[in-house]
Amino acid sequence: MSFLLDTHTWIWSLTDPGQLSPEAVEIIEGGRRELALSPISIWETLMLHENGRIDLGPDPQRGIAWLLGEYPLREMPLTSAIALRSRLIDLPHQDPADRFLAATSIVHDMPIITRDQHLVASPHVSTIVA
Repeated sequence: MSFLLDTHTWIWSLTDPGQLSPEAVEIIEGGRRELALSPISIWETLMLHENGRIDLGPDPQRGIAWLLGEYPLREMPLTSAIALRSRLIDLPHQDPADRFLAATSIVHDMPIITRDQHLVASPHVSTIVA
């Protein structure tokens, strides 16, 4: 089974796994499941760095490369189906990253590991609480 990592789940899994639920840790560290990441998470991580919310070091590209190289991740492509679904999802906000992540989860029929309450509460998105 495949699981999509939300941006915060991806970052916490590498920098502060104690933030994650035991179920999320088991899935991520278990090695028997495919973990996936949307390029939107890379964009969102760079935005967090630019806003001073996380530190990727003096070379953000190198920081991203380190995050990506820590364990195998399947990159989920952004497709027209995902773009379309991102606008059709009934979410209580317009956050583009959340919309693209939710759409990726739905289009590829994979649960997203997240702590985002908007996604967890959505009846349209399959989630595992991070």
